[in-house]
Amino acid sequence: MTLNLLINIHCPSENTVRLRNAVVEGASHPDISNIDIRTTQPLSTTVEDVLWADAIILGTTENFGYMSGAMKDFFDRTYYPCLEKKEGLPYAIAIRAGLDGTGTRIGMEKIITGLKWKAIQAPLISKGDFKEEFIQDWQELGMTVAAGLEAGIY
Repeated sequence: MTLNLLINIHCPSENTVRLRNAVVEGASHPDISNIDIRTTQPLSTTVEDVLWADAIILGTTENFGYMSGAMKDFFDRTYYPCLEKKEGLPYAIAIRAGLDGTGTRIGMEKIITGLKWKAIQAPLISKGDFKEEFIQDWQELGMTVAAGLEAGIY
């Protein structure tokens, strides 16, 4: 049985594109099979994308201490149509934060709590100036989520 992983990450810069690609690379690890991956950006992600997903990875930049406007728009458009249809959807959050990511994490978690989705792990927050080790962290996130989905852990 094939399971569906939606990777919905806001990529306004070269570095955030690299982080998104690392998530996809991790989720596409050769030891993981039977996972279909759909990669979107928040402004183009549809209700149908969310309904398709068996798990979701949400990634955003920290903008003025909050999630990106694009991620907020995603939640605005998909919240009510998905509200009761996707209860328990396993999710993970990744935040590229210039500050500490706290406001972004809290804002996203408040919305997701209303959706009744299930956290797979604590949010990954990559803080401060860009570091190459962020790439490995985001890659591990993709691999962990895809492997757990394949194994039926969530």
